[in-house]
Amino acid sequence: MSRAVTRYPVPITRVYMLIGILAASAGSAVAQSPAGGRSEIFAGSELESYLRYVQTMSKPESYPWSIRGFSPVELDALGPADANHPWARRYNLGRRTHRGSSWDYIRPSLIMTINTSYPFGGNDGAAWTGKGLTSAFQTGVSARWGPFSAVVAPTAFRAENQSFRLLRNTESGRFVYADGQFPRAIDRPQRFGALPYSRADFGQSTLRVDVAGIAAGVSTASQWWGPTDKYPYVLGNNAGGFPHVFVGTSTPANVGIGRVHGRVVYGRLYQSPFSTVIGPTYFESFDLAGTTRFMAGLIGIFQPRGMSGLEIGASRFFHAASDSNGVSSHNLGLPFQNIFKSRLPKESEVPVLGGDRSLKENQLASLFLRWAPPGSGFEMYGEYGREDHSGDLRDLLLEPDHAAATNIGVRRVWGSAQKLTAVRGEVFNYSSPAGSRTRGEGQIYLHGVHRQGHTFRGQMLGADVGPGSGGAQSFAVDRFTTRGRMTAFVSRAVSKEVLTQYQSGPDTPRAVDVMNSVGIEALRFIGPVDVLGRIVLTTELNRNFTGDRTNGSFVLGLRQNF
Repeated sequence: MSRAVTRYPVPITRVYMLIGILAASAGSAVAQSPAGGRSEIFAGSELESYLRYVQTMSKPESYPWSIRGFSPVELDALGPADANHPWARRYNLGRRTHRGSSWDYIRPSLIMTINTSYPFGGNDGAAWTGKGLTSAFQTGVSARWGPFSAVVAPTAFRAENQSFRLLRNTESGRFVYADGQFPRAIDRPQRFGALPYSRADFGQSTLRVDVAGIAAGVSTASQWWGPTDKYPYVLGNNAGGFPHVFVGTSTPANVGIGRVHGRVVYGRLYQSPFSTVIGPTYFESFDLAGTTRFMAGLIGIFQPRGMSGLEIGASRFFHAASDSNGVSSHNLGLPFQNIFKSRLPKESEVPVLGGDRSLKENQLASLFLRWAPPGSGFEMYGEYGREDHSGDLRDLLLEPDHAAATNIGVRRVWGSAQKLTAVRGEVFNYSSPAGSRTRGEGQIYLHGVHRQGHTFRGQMLGADVGPGSGGAQSFAVDRFTTRGRMTAFVSRAVSKEVLTQYQSGPDTPRAVDVMNSVGIEALRFIGPVDVLGRIVLTTELNRNFTGDRTNGSFVLGLRQNF
């Protein structure tokens, strides 16, 4: 079982060697280049969130925030034009002031997390934080020459993975570690085996070219689709990045009535060793749908002329069956297919799971908007997501809440060049509607054919919440100074929910498993080191539909500056 847990496309020893080489080269070239800042603005990162606040306060023109991470070309447009913000002397976030070649460090960082009772953590990239100690390390370099840019930022982590009580799922063998509620509809292990769990990959690495307003490249970096801050419906950084290629606009293109910005993405999605999907990597039958999925997606944004600060967008994300003969033209065309299932060609004369169209794909789609008046320090946003197609327009108008999710959030920042105070809040709802009593497929992130669900290597690709039905809310206060940051936050998230939905059903007194958390976080600049500390106390009501449990999560992070 140990070999199964650690067998991944990139051998862990090779990545550790690469990390060592990069760290050694950094130590021998301290005087050659400043480190940090622009090269570390990854999707969902600390610096990305800070830059988002700074942009809403000071930029005379807004830049869309719903397709992340940002390229070096985009950061030229996003970066603050002056040093009137608290972290100006710590990080170089400004625009590039020279042409030609340049390079930078990805500063070595180590994050250590201890969970006292059960796994807890999310939106932290590839790392899975189990019970006990989990350590994650990242370093690397970035370079830019002409229209080309590259980032090599591998990451590695090791979870002590101590034992805790699992929710029984009726499976046997290694599958007892699979999801306790939906072991055959999602690949989201409760625990990654009985031994320490470690993995390494290329992390936030990207190679791209930006020419004549068009961008193309290959990447393993995290992506964040939509304007949300904590609970992205379609895609965030909770599972880290997956191998993908992309093509789209380098920056928003002027089309007269406004500006458009978009990207098409194709990639590969892998499962964990504890997925109940077995058999070949490619699609063989509806019972053997393949252990590897093909990913196809599209995201686009429109900024109307004369409505400064407004961005409207949409996205589509497909899990598709892998073809034994390679990439099919059908899979390449998925992002552009009709949005209504009735307009798609039949694929079977015999219904499969109640349907005869789009049988080998699992789609998630969303509509979103963000309004951030330039210079106001304020923004509000919303997102509406759907799991799979509507049957037709009538179906959409009759039941827009079927298999749907909604998200509403706000962010507000004010202050001076020395201090910033900010508040942010978000409400995410994906409760299954009453219509699910008589209609299937009413829950999110699950699938009956691609039984890995909306996951990558056993972690959620979208919001880090319980699959199926539920909701999540969060509220935080941030305080930025020249010495660092302080944050206090509270959150509530549904971990599991039993849906009976009819009065004569069985009595389930503990039908909802809810995690209520309160925490405090401090980032301090101490000499050349950024020191991060976090304490989160979580009370989980009805854990695994039984009793209440409490977990303490303690984090220490170190990032070396040169």
